Amino acid sequence: MAYAYDDQNIFAKILRGEIPNSTVLETEHSLAFRDLYPQAPKHVLVIPKGAYVCFDHFAQTASDTEIVDYVRAVGEVCKMEGVEEDGFRLISNAGRDAVQEVPHLHVHILAGRPLGRMLERA
Repeated sequence: MAYAYDDQNIFAKILRGEIPNSTVLETEHSLAFRDLYPQAPKHVLVIPKGAYVCFDHFAQTASDTEIVDYVRAVGEVCKMEGVEEDGFRLISNAGRDAVQEVPHLHVHILAGRPLGRMLERA
């Protein structure tokens, strides 16, 4: 699959400083910020600073340094938000069928209430 990155997506604009955000954590290769439309009491997005469309694109082409930084940033946000004890959900949508709305890799960290089943059986 070819990955065409759209540098006009909202996360690219946030990374360029064109759109403000509520930063939770920033590292050399990652940025975490609060979701504008939270779906849980705690809802943080974590994005890599590189131009990656989705998780598989990132996993296949990012440098080892970027991958380690990103995974550790997710872990650090979980620690900072205190979600480890009661649990959290980590979601990354990829592509049309998963309803990926922004074509820039991002994970949602959701916590702070019981979240129910992830998917209902078909």
